[in-house]
Amino acid sequence: MKLDNMFKKTRLSSGRKNYISLSAAKPEVPEGLLRKCNKCGSAIFAEDVKKDYYICPKCGGYFRVHAYRRIEMVADEDTFEEWDQGLATRNPLDYKGYKEKLEVLKEKTGLDEAVITGKACIHGTEVALGVCDGRFLMASMGEVVGEKIARAVERATEEELPVIIFACSGGARMQEGITSLMQMAKTSAALKRHSDAGLLYISVLTDPTTGGVTASFAMLGDVILAEPKALIGFAGPRVIEQTIGQKLPKGFQRSEFLLEHGFIDGIVERPQLKETLSRILKLHKNEDETEYEEESSIFQIGLKETGEAQIEMEAEEANAALPNNKVANAWDRVQISRMKDRPVGSDYIEALFTDFIEFHGDRYYADDKAIIGGVARFHGKPVTVIAQAKGTNTKENIERNFGMPSPDGYRKALRLMKQAEKFARPVICFVDTPGAFCGLEAEERGQGEAIARNIYEMSGLKVPVLSVIIGEGGSGGALAMATADEVWMLENSIYSILSPEGFASILWKDSTMAKEAAGVMKLTAGDLKRLGIVEQVFPEPAHYTVQNLKKVVTQLERELERFFIAYGKLPAEELTEHRYDRFRKM
Repeated sequence: MKLDNMFKKTRLSSGRKNYISLSAAKPEVPEGLLRKCNKCGSAIFAEDVKKDYYICPKCGGYFRVHAYRRIEMVADEDTFEEWDQGLATRNPLDYKGYKEKLEVLKEKTGLDEAVITGKACIHGTEVALGVCDGRFLMASMGEVVGEKIARAVERATEEELPVIIFACSGGARMQEGITSLMQMAKTSAALKRHSDAGLLYISVLTDPTTGGVTASFAMLGDVILAEPKALIGFAGPRVIEQTIGQKLPKGFQRSEFLLEHGFIDGIVERPQLKETLSRILKLHKNEDETEYEEESSIFQIGLKETGEAQIEMEAEEANAALPNNKVANAWDRVQISRMKDRPVGSDYIEALFTDFIEFHGDRYYADDKAIIGGVARFHGKPVTVIAQAKGTNTKENIERNFGMPSPDGYRKALRLMKQAEKFARPVICFVDTPGAFCGLEAEERGQGEAIARNIYEMSGLKVPVLSVIIGEGGSGGALAMATADEVWMLENSIYSILSPEGFASILWKDSTMAKEAAGVMKLTAGDLKRLGIVEQVFPEPAHYTVQNLKKVVTQLERELERFFIAYGKLPAEELTEHRYDRFRKM
């Protein structure tokens, strides 16, 4: 029913007809029941909005949420225990009217300050929570806000709790001047200690998150999530427009802009937020410290008495490295490795792992879709999985740049590897790239440095690292994800210094001699197994597609279990020494 008809309708009351018109002093709706959406202008029922996570039923726009209501949305019922109530806000600048304004806000909002902190459970997992409330001076960060966040993080560190902070702020509090600025350092330093203790911090960015809050605790999460269309930035849009004298493009500084530019891991709709937080928390839980089963019906693992990080495998290597005799030559294998219907990285992630959550962005410039990465489980244990990603059709291939990563992709991969090291998760990389992208913008953003940094850091990662070449392993672009404890190859995958076309062009000045070059380069799995470059080779079906992927995945799954048993029990020093020796011998 339209609103104008609603106000004109007939009611029966005590046997009499009463007419309510638009000109009546009060509409036939209790005061406060109807509200106007400040995004689309529609009239909406307030109770319906409250029941539906404070989302406009007409346009889907998000309303700002009070701190305690936010806690109700994400915390298990009756589990929230508030910390550090009643801290007194000072007036370090003796700013006129500041004290009086604070008193008015306290009375109006029922809050002591602009952030609520405490402890709660999310689907049974205990966490420390901090929730900003925009009703209190736009949740600007003064001394008490910084103090409450720092105390909460410190207590979480002592109690070995993950931290979740919901940011919503106009930035540093101007009325407190330099004291407010110092809260950026205080909160960041507390989070550094929390991180050094190996604990998880999830930052959730809501509308708006700006200024000194963005430049401190809001952007320091191990995982950074955001609500849709939230304004997020250091300088506000009005300040930027006044400074540069230009109108900003539509969507600038919104969540979607930040996701595209690599600064957040994901955008989560409010109704799914509690479940998403719970999944991330459980993937980082330390409750199950048990190692993979020490006994296997297939493998027995041990270390040599010399103490060196050498692994004895008494069982026979499965299908080690015999080339498929049906494939005539190296060039045929090159062609097979490039087949459009060959399984791609995402297929292996889906087939081998459960509970996969993809994380995005390099935190510097972009989210390169040529790299997929995140956290998953293998036989119940958390692992970090990263894949160079080709598409399954033309549109996907263009979106993923045909599996050729930019510097942003390698930096995203490295960020996830370092995160895996912090949380003691093994890393599995699936390699499938013609080579790193060699465009102008890749050089501008430091392609060589990004590849070098990956190789450098991977050599010293203190967790097991495995790389599986599933298609093309092109040059340094492949090595940047294959500096591992072991490297495996599928039978018709290739791994080489560059493409056969490039090899022929450089050495023989004739790219048409690619077929001959492939034979010279020793780039096949069989060749590389004999050279000691890779540890295992897995046979493939004659025409390998997603339809018969299971035949290969079954072998990989068995060997992955062996790998985790073997390398999971090594101390970090032996693990990195073993990796160093592996490449030192080449």
